[in-house]
Amino acid sequence: MQLIRTITGAALLLAAGTSAWAATDYNRPPAGDAQYRQCLSYSATVYEGGNEPSPIKGQTKAQAWCTCMWNETPEDFKGNLVKFAETRKGKETNKLCEKHSDWSE
Repeated sequence: MQLIRTITGAALLLAAGTSAWAATDYNRPPAGDAQYRQCLSYSATVYEGGNEPSPIKGQTKAQAWCTCMWNETPEDFKGNLVKFAETRKGKETNKLCEKHSDWSE
């Protein structure tokens, strides 16, 4: 029984530590990146609450979400990140980024 508690406790600590690490793991888009700017602008017109603080220090929910989307899409993706998130193909990426930014419906 003690072994099970120890393993469970270790797993919980690992999960918590991994989650905290992942929250700050993304590269910031380069200054002036058109795709990132478009994401911020377009998301502000279709979603609410993007200006609220996110769990990521110094970022709003929209900034954290767009940063995540920018990092999680393939390098050669040149489209609208918000529109991509709303597609069947982008659904999983959207879920990941909603969790990252604490911004969902």
